[in-house]
Amino acid sequence: MAVDDEVIRLNPFDFQVASVLIDDRGRREAISKKEMEKFLKFVHDDNCYYKYYEAFYILFHTGLRISEFCGLTVKDLDMEKQILNVDHQLQRRGDSRYIIETTKTNAGTRRIPMTGDVYACYQSILESRRPSKPEPMIEGYTGFLYYDKNGKPLVALHWEHYFRNAVNRYNEIYRVQMPAITPHVCRHTYYSNMERAGMNPKTLQYLMGNSDISVTMNTYTHLGLEDAENELRRLSEINSAREELDQMNGKDFSIESNVKFG
Repeated sequence: MAVDDEVIRLNPFDFQVASVLIDDRGRREAISKKEMEKFLKFVHDDNCYYKYYEAFYILFHTGLRISEFCGLTVKDLDMEKQILNVDHQLQRRGDSRYIIETTKTNAGTRRIPMTGDVYACYQSILESRRPSKPEPMIEGYTGFLYYDKNGKPLVALHWEHYFRNAVNRYNEIYRVQMPAITPHVCRHTYYSNMERAGMNPKTLQYLMGNSDISVTMNTYTHLGLEDAENELRRLSEINSAREELDQMNGKDFSIESNVKFG
């Protein structure tokens, strides 16, 4: 049946279409866990891009916003307690002015436990730092983790450039192409991996720094047929295990009921 585009545009209904349709025009896609692992291995082994491996790994395994990662300083890394302190972000304006801003939301201010592998990456970054002396200071903050050739802290645009070049290099070598990867894709991939692993949604909301759990659930979920199949298979296995346990319990009861004392 033909549909008049003008009718759709004008929306003849007495409710907002946005209230029943999900606007996914700005939704960013995650890559699969297998793609992430292949890409990180490539970066780790590459003669040029290996120097970005730790940063790439951290972005994939913490879900940090890129401006939060760029704003991290040595003081924000509690290596003794293995905790990451996130309470600000670094931005560079269009006029090339560097500024420090608060986190995107109040929930964005958080303390994140470091896993062992993330801790090792931060340790490597700290050992490799070779900042100019004195180190540049931006609105009272100094000791940033990465600097460009001019001694300025790296910002989001730098990392987007590094990711794009690394993906292009990967695709020049391998027949099976790697999709586009950006720091935002890393954040979405982290969410998808944690969600598929069964992490509690409220815990994931905290780690992502989202003020509203609906933002976490609606924006960062990238599930499809494979996930549905895996979930149904998981539930089927749980049900089978329960049935087997019930049968065992019933069998045990019948044995006990037939025991004769005498």
